[in-house]
Amino acid sequence: MSARPAKPACFKAYDIRGKVPSELDADLAYRIGLSTARYLKARTVAVGRDCRLSSASLATALTRGLTDAGADVLDIGQCGTEMVYHATFARGLDGGIMVTASHNPMDHNGMKLVRDGARPISGDSGLDDIGAGAIDCDLTPGSRRGTVTPADTLPEFLDFLVAQTDPARLKPLRIVANGGNGCAGPVVAALARRLPVELIPVFAEPDGNFPNGIPNPLLPENRSATSEAVLKHGADLGLAWDGDFDRCFFFDETGAFIEGYYLVGLLAAATLRNHPGGRIVHDPRLTWNTIDMVTRAGGVPLMNKTGHAFMKERMRSEDAVYGGEMSAHHYFREFAYCDSGMLPWLRVVEEMSATGRKLSDLVRAMQAAYPASGEINRRLQEPDLAMRRVEERYRPAAVAMDRVDGVSLDMGTWRFNLRQSNTEPVIRLNVESRGDQALMESRTQEILAMLDS
Repeated sequence: MSARPAKPACFKAYDIRGKVPSELDADLAYRIGLSTARYLKARTVAVGRDCRLSSASLATALTRGLTDAGADVLDIGQCGTEMVYHATFARGLDGGIMVTASHNPMDHNGMKLVRDGARPISGDSGLDDIGAGAIDCDLTPGSRRGTVTPADTLPEFLDFLVAQTDPARLKPLRIVANGGNGCAGPVVAALARRLPVELIPVFAEPDGNFPNGIPNPLLPENRSATSEAVLKHGADLGLAWDGDFDRCFFFDETGAFIEGYYLVGLLAAATLRNHPGGRIVHDPRLTWNTIDMVTRAGGVPLMNKTGHAFMKERMRSEDAVYGGEMSAHHYFREFAYCDSGMLPWLRVVEEMSATGRKLSDLVRAMQAAYPASGEINRRLQEPDLAMRRVEERYRPAAVAMDRVDGVSLDMGTWRFNLRQSNTEPVIRLNVESRGDQALMESRTQEILAMLDS
């Protein structure tokens, strides 16, 4: 078996993330540009960036590397990750790179890479080779220098989104939209102007200083602004996004945060009404509700390893109509199997409009049938030892076990998944039960006590 190529520390399982400048700086960004263009033999590559303070300079260096290697660059400026995906597949480009660290800390940045058709580039499908090429890189520019063409792709992106729904069938819902001072604010405002909805913006202005905290609505402490705005304005729905808005988070009309797990079930069932018998790809962290919803809707549930690159690869191989992760990544076949932070809320508004039901009502039965802990993170000095200890404690009584991602143990009336993050130095725990909230809570505390010890 051949040795894996050496690569920079910021090259992770399915994207690039690291501290700036100790792990990712302009020099490395330039080398990544050179290496990517050469690896893809690219003629044209889309480059976009989020609003982080380091993103513009990294994107400039990346672009210089791409063009020095002979690739032309379509510079779409500040945008969301899915806008790079869209430009890549809609314009028939050879690749796309988004400079973003999503929800990571202020001093971090990174990149997400795709090839033609917006197909993901992950560790074993090219990212490791690009990383090795960035280390051992011929810095001599090629004989042809590429060009840089600035492009405003927002209008065509909005055209695509509006074409996925029928605005005439949407009800005039009042929607709180928390952009978190990331890139979502201007885009969702522009989209809402094409729809019969009333938008109430919160933290809509992109600001790389993130004066209201890093945009990561998965953290409970980051949810109050959206919840309070929903109650203050009597809104029908609350929405919040992470920094590069490839994840969308939902709040019902009471301001309650709705776990992404239940949105996967809701969107899967809605999708299957238009695609009977379709395949649905889902992650292994929380599964029972998704399997139940998909099976009852006549679809085929397929469990897959967590992570956007792994989910997209499986969706393509299965021609799946929809894929969902409980962490709020939602993937759509019509969007080149990519994840979007805009299509999910359009689909939920469609569902609310068609049924006349509130979001709380749409998810209530799922919440009661399969209570879930939500994802709980722990930073541990010895994560491997902690995971082994938990597995040894519960495995003898388990009725089923899988290692699709981390370890999942089915205990009959409850189950849990424990895994190490691919993007952060943490262990992530998810617990669910069959209709027993108290059991789910007690088992969650039991496992957390073991981890904390």
